[in-house]
Amino acid sequence: MQGKEMGNSVKDPHTSAPWRVGVLFSRTGFMSVIEETQLRGTLIAIDEINENGGINGRPIEPVIYDPGSDVRSYGQYAKRLMVEDGIRTIFGCYTSASRKAVLPVVERLDGLLWYPTLYEGFEFSPNVIYSGATPNQNSVQLCKMLMEQFGTRFYFVGSDYIYPRESNRVMRELVRNSGGTIVGERYLRLEADRTEFIPVLRDIKRAQPDVIFSTVVGESTTFLYQAYHDIGLNPKSLPIASLTTTEAEIRAMGYDVGEGHYTAASYFQGVETEGNSRFVARYRGRYGDDEPTNTCLEASYFQVNLFARTLEQTNSLDTKLLRSSVMGAEFDAPQGCVSINPLWGHADVWTRIGRANRRGQFDIVFQSPSSVSADPYLVGYGRCLENC
Repeated sequence: MQGKEMGNSVKDPHTSAPWRVGVLFSRTGFMSVIEETQLRGTLIAIDEINENGGINGRPIEPVIYDPGSDVRSYGQYAKRLMVEDGIRTIFGCYTSASRKAVLPVVERLDGLLWYPTLYEGFEFSPNVIYSGATPNQNSVQLCKMLMEQFGTRFYFVGSDYIYPRESNRVMRELVRNSGGTIVGERYLRLEADRTEFIPVLRDIKRAQPDVIFSTVVGESTTFLYQAYHDIGLNPKSLPIASLTTTEAEIRAMGYDVGEGHYTAASYFQGVETEGNSRFVARYRGRYGDDEPTNTCLEASYFQVNLFARTLEQTNSLDTKLLRSSVMGAEFDAPQGCVSINPLWGHADVWTRIGRANRRGQFDIVFQSPSSVSADPYLVGYGRCLENC
């Protein structure tokens, strides 16, 4: 199958056959609350490209599988895409666990995974383009703002898998090296329900932190905030701050429940750019006025556009050719101009901090003047806030 795909893209440049790409996002299971939006962002981008004539006269054809929020299924479907479907390029994955399930497949079979989700950093693969934020593009500025405005005592609560533990490791070093303390740290299973957060919130009340830093993901995010609301805590004095709570989760939990809490992200629906106005209007026109955009959806959208621009130049789905050609590529995304950092293969994206309001949107309280260079290993920060 791979030979057939290569034949269509390299040996016969005049073919009108579609460019076939893989798409791996969960439409079912506990991660569907956010991954469904990533799928939508991917498909909107593909539809726009195809409506404008495709790439070099050839449409993009997505081959879509639903891993059902099961980590093993991501790796299995990635292998099916590459071995049985003859596909070299895959857009997909939200959790770091799912990315790491796909990683050995694309490395062994020389595919290219486009990963549109913020993550914990400290990874590099020649077979991945990372278009989500790394800790220097979200955690560093969020930690600085929280310590300045609320205090130095942090309580960590997260889902029990790779990303939360590693993200908290980074935040822990930032807090401690800047004079703060961690007064509690709890992890719950990925499928944790509302009742499981009640003991955690009681422990938080006992510990009296200044800030709750959440790395809870998926449907459980809504249950954490609802339990917080039920127990009577106040975001004005003890906010939940997160990297993973987007407009999608705020909508699911209830606008009144999410109001007053903070998220650091490269993009919010309220970003004031002409490109974002068009993006939001198209999204609403397709999915409804009550369906918000979010940072993971937006990254899914712009990475397909970066892929398309690169494919137009290479006229080939060869992994090495695509990867080398996309380095340094720029795109005027809804969040603002973004690019792929040629040193790391990660996206240079914007840093923003938003506070959720009563309308289910975020009021932007901090915004970088331009995109921030990716530094996935925090080489330039020394794990403290002095250099940010």
